[in-house]
Amino acid sequence: MLFRSLRSLYDWVLTWAHSPYALPALAVVAFAESSFFLIPPDVLLIPMVLSKRHKYLAFASTATLASVLGGLAGYLLGYFAWQTLGVWLVEHVMRVELIEVAGRLDIALPAYIANFLALESPYLFQAFAQYNAWVVFVFALTPLPYKLITISAGFAQVNILVFMLASLAARGARFFAVALIMHRYGATAQTFIDKYFNLLTIAFIVLLVLGLLLVKAV
Repeated sequence: MLFRSLRSLYDWVLTWAHSPYALPALAVVAFAESSFFLIPPDVLLIPMVLSKRHKYLAFASTATLASVLGGLAGYLLGYFAWQTLGVWLVEHVMRVELIEVAGRLDIALPAYIANFLALESPYLFQAFAQYNAWVVFVFALTPLPYKLITISAGFAQVNILVFMLASLAARGARFFAVALIMHRYGATAQTFIDKYFNLLTIAFIVLLVLGLLLVKAV
């Protein structure tokens, strides 16, 4: 039932890619995905670039700026409404379990991430306490729920200027990379991604682990 619902939502978002309102739809999805929505803006960005390759910079810029603004909305939500709306979104929309640690709710991290970051305790707010913007930057690049990081960063009271700069750098890198690949290689790239999605996912995880090792070394 959940899979069918997500698939229907995915297909509905995709229908906007070739409509006259594709650009504002991209902005809305990118904004919403950073704070509460489930479908990533790449679903719109890829077919939009494929249909109008000469506008790839405009599309990537729109996705980046809207995503950063949506991230700010998520940050403010976590800062002002963590105990009510923030916790509800994390538990019921993102389906992430919250664990009480030292008198407050926290999010357990995979052991390999906690070990690579040399955390005193394997929880997200400990990562924020030790690495601040690095956590925002690393997770903003990944397919992991960016909204989880934006809301949590607000509750953790990460420096808001650092948060915005890290979000801009990471989300810009992600969306401009996707747009550039689609601009240069077009439908061939999309076919390759569909065919080798599992292998690409594994490769991406390996790169993420290497990135975390670099963070630890620094």
